[in-house]
Amino acid sequence: MIYCRNSSSKHRTGGNIFQLGNPQGDKMMFKPVVMTLTLIAYALTNSAAAAVTYHVGSIQEISHGCDGSAEVEQAADPTQSKYVYEAWIGCGGIGFARSTDGGVRFSAPIAMPLSQSSFSWDPSVAVGPDGTLYVGYMLASNTQMFPVVATSFDHGVTFPQVAQLLPPDQNNWGDRVFLATAPDGAVYATWDYGPFNSYIQLLCSQGGSCSYSYGDLNAVLQKSTDRGKTFSDMVHVSPNFPGGGAETAPMVVESSGQIDTYYQADRTLNQQNFQLAPWGGHFTSSVDGGEEWSKPIFLTSRTGKVALAVWWIDGAIGIDAGDNLYATWDTQGKNSDGSPNDIGYLSYSTDHGQHWSTPIKPIPDKLNVPHIIEVAAGANGIAYVAWLSDSDSRGYALYLRTFSIAKGWLTPPVRISKGFGNSGVWPGDTFGISTRNPSSLVVSWGSTVSPGNQPNIYAVPVKVSF
Repeated sequence: MIYCRNSSSKHRTGGNIFQLGNPQGDKMMFKPVVMTLTLIAYALTNSAAAAVTYHVGSIQEISHGCDGSAEVEQAADPTQSKYVYEAWIGCGGIGFARSTDGGVRFSAPIAMPLSQSSFSWDPSVAVGPDGTLYVGYMLASNTQMFPVVATSFDHGVTFPQVAQLLPPDQNNWGDRVFLATAPDGAVYATWDYGPFNSYIQLLCSQGGSCSYSYGDLNAVLQKSTDRGKTFSDMVHVSPNFPGGGAETAPMVVESSGQIDTYYQADRTLNQQNFQLAPWGGHFTSSVDGGEEWSKPIFLTSRTGKVALAVWWIDGAIGIDAGDNLYATWDTQGKNSDGSPNDIGYLSYSTDHGQHWSTPIKPIPDKLNVPHIIEVAAGANGIAYVAWLSDSDSRGYALYLRTFSIAKGWLTPPVRISKGFGNSGVWPGDTFGISTRNPSSLVVSWGSTVSPGNQPNIYAVPVKVSF
């Protein structure tokens, strides 16, 4: 959603940007830790035993030297798995680091083009089938808010090409870009677009970022067929433009070229002032390169609604080697005693999104705290589900577990992060997770573990043995 660059909320109204707070503190390296976790667990769904071993490598602070780092996104190169790329809010703009050894070590961080000279936020990373690297992020000028896509042809050493996806109008609203690439090399960008920023009213959380109470919010898509040099005009992904209520639209592309997206939307109560109400996550797909979209499926209808005050990116989608789809989200409701809760869910589809499984719960707790949940898929029928949460009283931590369509949960939740982050300091609305191969992944996250309350980005490779 709408982010804060430091530990307090950043407010934006009527095209103006107001940022509060600028905490400073000593930066300390996070001491590397090597853990081997042997987990013999019974798959909870089908009671089938499955021995799984996680080997968690050395945790690295990859944002060292960059102030106020949070909200990391990640991608691994499908053509050469030794390359892993990270982009985040920080370094006075959008920070970037790359690994050439599978996430064991990372380069010194740099700032992405244009990100320090303009207000910038919400990065995304994708790698094409030829190894071309794309990093997207949002920029704000005096009159417009829009994504840019920076392209690297040398595995992240340089970014000589930057495309600006300018909207057709002035004083528009723009937020949260996501990137994906197709087997034919096409690059897709979705983002949250509104023709008029004057309708936007925000709900901001201390220690978090912001969400919406009013707004002309819509998920739109733009396509590049020339390796990110130019992009098409926007196409509406969410229905009922300009009052679609859609905030975010992460996506994946199948081997056939079908584009699949999970978009989170609020319900628009009034098409005149765009007042919003809680709603939830939807699935839609396109088989013609994003020109036409299927009728949305309301995935979260059986699990409750997503509250307006949710400031993190609520909803993610992943795809495994067999083109099975996985969606994760969390909803906010009440327990039987009337107390509030937050519950995470996973659902999967084995028929290209036409039908979805009954949602299941990856997260054992239902405390009324953020559960930022994402999914990355591996071999056919296997998914890795992770979440960043401060459900532990000691603070934010990153957890991981493995799911099998055939056998259910193969592990209980495992804490990957060594330290706990300060619950009062914003870790970002997202974290990074990607698979290098079916049994190897890399995770990254924002956290404030140093005594100076300075948020940093951490990353670690994880090997999985079945």
